[in-house]
Amino acid sequence: MLIPAYPWELLALVFLMAALYSSVGHGGASGYLAAMALFALVPQEMKPAALLMNVFVATLVLGRLARVRRFPWRVFLPIMTAALPMAFLGGMIQLEASGYRYLVGAALLVAAWHFFVPAGPVAPNGPDGSKVRRPQTATAAAAGASLGLLAGLTGVGGGIYLSPLLVLLGWCSLRDSAAVAAAFILCNSLAGLAGHGLGGGGWPPGVAWLVGAAVAGALLGSELLVRRAAVRHLRALLGVVLVIAGLKMIWTA
Repeated sequence: MLIPAYPWELLALVFLMAALYSSVGHGGASGYLAAMALFALVPQEMKPAALLMNVFVATLVLGRLARVRRFPWRVFLPIMTAALPMAFLGGMIQLEASGYRYLVGAALLVAAWHFFVPAGPVAPNGPDGSKVRRPQTATAAAAGASLGLLAGLTGVGGGIYLSPLLVLLGWCSLRDSAAVAAAFILCNSLAGLAGHGLGGGGWPPGVAWLVGAAVAGALLGSELLVRRAAVRHLRALLGVVLVIAGLKMIWTA
């Protein structure tokens, strides 16, 4: 009988996080980091594990979305062009444990806000019903570079921050933002993993268990996404988990 490298409770929480995040088109890294923080995993395990789970889950989500809608390349490309080198750079940087905990704790607290705010109705074009507008190059580059660096440093893919930004600025509809976020998370995570590996970072033992739990959850969540099933009643609960994990990371830094 195979014995999991991590507690069953952690694997179950990763499964739940993957299901919830993928149901809204995200990779789930902030949820995975929260789960790992609650179980006191060390930063050397958390960052590469979160990035690796992101790769698998975002790939699955993006594949499902590609079957049902066109991809908004003109929104994605300027953001991703600036994000990739910064994600790679962030992946190479190995923060001290205390610095990593402070940064991840703050990132989790900011991410929690997303789950306490109602998503609102899906607009056919922009957030107010107007036509979407092409992102300004400088603004898109600044957003991409900032989120790319954060992704590489912490393991957060950045999609949970990018999605509301895309809709708020009117760069794409709420529905299209899920596809952009999934692709953004995938590319950032790959770049962050490459930088982590080339920077001499190690790989957590037994990470396949975490990846397996995340993929299983994403299979459920991505089905809810394409079927537009509502999971709003769980959003507040997920926000509470992120707040608790974020405060724990800062408290133990």
